[in-house]
Amino acid sequence: MKAVILAAGEGTRLRPLTDARPKPMLPVANQPLLAHVVDAVVDAGIDDVVLVVGYRRDRIQNHFGDGDDWGIDVEYAVQEKQLGTGHALLQAEPFVDGDFVALNGDRVIEPDAIAALAAAHRDGDDPTMAVTRSAQPSNYGVVDLDGRRVVSLTEKPPSHAADSDVINAGVYGFDDSVFEDVRDTDADVELSLTATLQRLAAENRLRAVPFDGRWLDVSHLWDLPAVNARLLSADGAVRADSAAVHDTAAVSDEVALGADARVRAGAAVTSGVSVGDNAEVGPNAVVSNAVVLPDATIGAGAVVRDCVVGEDASVGPNVTVQGGVGDVAVDGTLHADVRLGGVVGDGAAVGGGASFVPGTVLGNDARVDPGATLHGRIEDGAVVRRG
Repeated sequence: MKAVILAAGEGTRLRPLTDARPKPMLPVANQPLLAHVVDAVVDAGIDDVVLVVGYRRDRIQNHFGDGDDWGIDVEYAVQEKQLGTGHALLQAEPFVDGDFVALNGDRVIEPDAIAALAAAHRDGDDPTMAVTRSAQPSNYGVVDLDGRRVVSLTEKPPSHAADSDVINAGVYGFDDSVFEDVRDTDADVELSLTATLQRLAAENRLRAVPFDGRWLDVSHLWDLPAVNARLLSADGAVRADSAAVHDTAAVSDEVALGADARVRAGAAVTSGVSVGDNAEVGPNAVVSNAVVLPDATIGAGAVVRDCVVGEDASVGPNVTVQGGVGDVAVDGTLHADVRLGGVVGDGAAVGGGASFVPGTVLGNDARVDPGATLHGRIEDGAVVRRG
């Protein structure tokens, strides 16, 4: 059985970090989200993978190549224009014959769930869909069940209208007849896989496979530190042999260090932190619950909490990202009281002594004067003056 992994999307809600990379290549525990998905597929016993790629696909193809590093065969189906998840699935049709598993490339799921869904699909004729429970079902596709039959699927209903806590986990068992089902689905602009699933449910042709294991989703910027911490806590932290930690630095066991990462004298790096390849935490800096991308620099005495620091970004000495909860606007919607100390975009430079109000998102290649106070969303390339 093949696995088709949908990894063509941009991830606009995760800007500015997705300006330079597709969402599935955002790192957690120092590995792209998509690498965690591929690992789960391999551990589920599947060694033939089709990656559906599109937006900035070179980042994915350069990382995974032909799959030799994973001991699998990887083929690439290209979605030239991002016209929905159903359209993305259709691009895999030339690579599939018979039964296959389809899953999203940006959700971390246990191998056992993939294996169980594959087995359930082999035992029946109808399409299958993994379902799990969520404390916030309205953020996802809410599923109504009659036993194992999917009665309905409602995509992101208002919280007051979500009458079930069962959600679509984004893992499916199909055979190649699903491509005709997708083509038969009405669509105005984008062809959504959800619309096809809704029609299958209405025709009593969709079965659920429940599971209650790990299922981690990155939909917004504040999900990155949270998912990163969950993975480091559950799976342990990997430290490259070439990483260097000064004898006087304090580094928690649940900290991942990439190749040539450096933690300087007197620094304190607590649990839930990933420091990417060739990134540096300066002397006496404090870093907690953070994702630090490759080639980033955190200056001496800086305090960085609940934060994402972009690739090749520079956080100056004595900068304060105090952490905690704040309000973040995403695509015109205000998300209140989310845990995000701040985001520093790729290539941005923050001058010494600057401070971040919780919820601040600093764009790529922005420049911040020493001592400035930052709040809200700051566009790419902006220059922020003090006062």
